Amino acid sequence: MLADTLLERALASSQLSKADRALATELFYGCLRQRLALEFLRGQLMRKPPRATVALLIDLGLYQLFFLKKIPAHAAVHEMVELTKERASADEVKFVNAVLRRAARERASLLAALRTKRQMEPWVYYSHPSWLWKRWVARWGREQTEALCEWNNTPPPVYLRVNSLKIVDKPSGIKAEPTTHPLSWRVIEPAGLFTTRAWANGEFYIQDPSTLIAVDALDPQPGESVLDMCAAPGGKTTYIAQKMQNRGRIIAIDSSNSRLGLVAENCSRLGVNIVAPLKAGRPDGNLHNAQFDRVLVDAPCSNTGVLRRRVDLRWRIEQKEIMRLAALQEKLLAAAARLTRPGGVLVYSTCSLEREENERVVERFSKQHSEFTLETTYSTFPPRDGVDGAFVARFQHR
Repeated sequence: MLADTLLERALASSQLSKADRALATELFYGCLRQRLALEFLRGQLMRKPPRATVALLIDLGLYQLFFLKKIPAHAAVHEMVELTKERASADEVKFVNAVLRRAARERASLLAALRTKRQMEPWVYYSHPSWLWKRWVARWGREQTEALCEWNNTPPPVYLRVNSLKIVDKPSGIKAEPTTHPLSWRVIEPAGLFTTRAWANGEFYIQDPSTLIAVDALDPQPGESVLDMCAAPGGKTTYIAQKMQNRGRIIAIDSSNSRLGLVAENCSRLGVNIVAPLKAGRPDGNLHNAQFDRVLVDAPCSNTGVLRRRVDLRWRIEQKEIMRLAALQEKLLAAAARLTRPGGVLVYSTCSLEREENERVVERFSKQHSEFTLETTYSTFPPRDGVDGAFVARFQHR
């Protein structure tokens, strides 16, 4: 189960105050982001690892001591000892107390030890898998890789896309500031966002500006027929409908019925009524040789461009998965080619930073499909562009 889902369920069943919910969220994601650094610090404080539950409790305390400035050390230690009493034996409570008190006393020397890892084993200092660090350094060099890892270790802001089918400007009652994209706003106070009247009325959709690039490249027009081949949960689908002024036809495909349900829910809330969801049994679905004016393939990918948002993903992804995904992406793109009418537009996009899933897929497609002209490619690099990582390629069918 994804970390986001676990946290959402835990908070939904809790009686925590607004402030405590915010702290719980910070601790949850912070410990995930800093997992390797916390393991290193913990290893400096004990000879052998404790059982998993106790290790997690110690990590929660260490995160507060080393990565949060707003909680005094004595308060962090006290709260973690009290929490341990509910989940461990008396001896383990004493152990946690001793470890955290020592960590508080020796904070400066422990931080110095962690900093030495920045040169020797930087993936520990930046808390990223070693294979991913080495992969990125080989491509971008150390300085840009450090910047990317630092980006991934900071909590992401919340952005909303204005739904121009309902309103023409920023939703009223929501504190937000404009971005470089005319429809995208950075939310200043996200708390309670989903309980606002504007949300219920479908006046906005939560969406990073980087995810708008593919639809802008697709450039769908009112009255056209459009295929969104990997539609769930519906952010790009509903933006396509918005650009089409809710006139025309959109077929939204996904391999999961439950995820297609999210597309339908979002369409309903946003007032989109030109979308027909369709579960795909194979890459080209059940479309029986239909052809479309424009086709979007927002392909499943490694998501390395959105590790700041997908906090647990860095620990789940494996290097071999990138090649498996690239093969799937090629199949999806080939299926999309059959469904694009002559003169039509085909857009391929990912939220990956990896060449195998981006430029290499586009290169192979171009060699195998001479009927398509590659018009443009565009990519974002988070530290440089200030948005999530994305790759977009636009093809024109001759």
